[in-house]
Amino acid sequence: MEERTIVQLYLDRDEQAIHATEEAYGDRLQRLAYRILEDLPEAQECENDTYLAAWERIPPHTPWDYLFAFLARITRGLAIDRLRQRGAQKRPVVTTLSEELEQCLPTPDDTPCRVEYKELLATIEDFLRQQKRDERMMFIRRYWYCEEIATVARQMGTTESRVKSSLFRIRNRLRQRLIEEGYEL
Repeated sequence: MEERTIVQLYLDRDEQAIHATEEAYGDRLQRLAYRILEDLPEAQECENDTYLAAWERIPPHTPWDYLFAFLARITRGLAIDRLRQRGAQKRPVVTTLSEELEQCLPTPDDTPCRVEYKELLATIEDFLRQQKRDERMMFIRRYWYCEEIATVARQMGTTESRVKSSLFRIRNRLRQRLIEEGYEL
C-alpha cells in the first residue's frame, strides 16, 4: 500500500491504517528499535508503541511523502527513551553524546538550552545538505538508523573500507564546521 493511502487511512481514523503500517514498515521499524536496544521483546514493544503514537499524531501531522521517516523518528525516540530508562551501560554510537551536548539537551522548562539545541540541529542539517548524496546517505544510515557498516556498504554497493573512510572524513568535516560555528568540542 502506498504511503499516501496509509496516511489517508489515519486521517479517516480507519483502524486499517495500523495494519497497513505494520505490513509496510513493521520489520524495518522493529529492526531500527532492535539496533538501539539489542533486545527483541523491547524492540517489538517499541514497534507497537509507534503505531499508537502514529495514530495519536496523524492528524494533526500529515506525512504524505515521508511516512517511513515520520515513523522511524517516533520509533527511534521511543527506543532511546527505553534505553535511558534501562540505564544501559553499553550504548550504540548514535546515543553516545558528548557530555557537553548531554548537558544541553532541551527540557520543557529550559528555553535557552532548547534554543541552542535547535541551532545545533539546524547547523548539522545544513552541513548534511551540503554533502554529496552518497556520503549523506552513509552518514544517516549509520548514525540515524544505526545500521552496521557492513550493511551500509552492502546496500550502497561499496566496500566497508570505503564506508569507514567516508564516515571518518564526514565526521572530521562536521567537527570542523561545528568549531567554526562556535561550538566547543
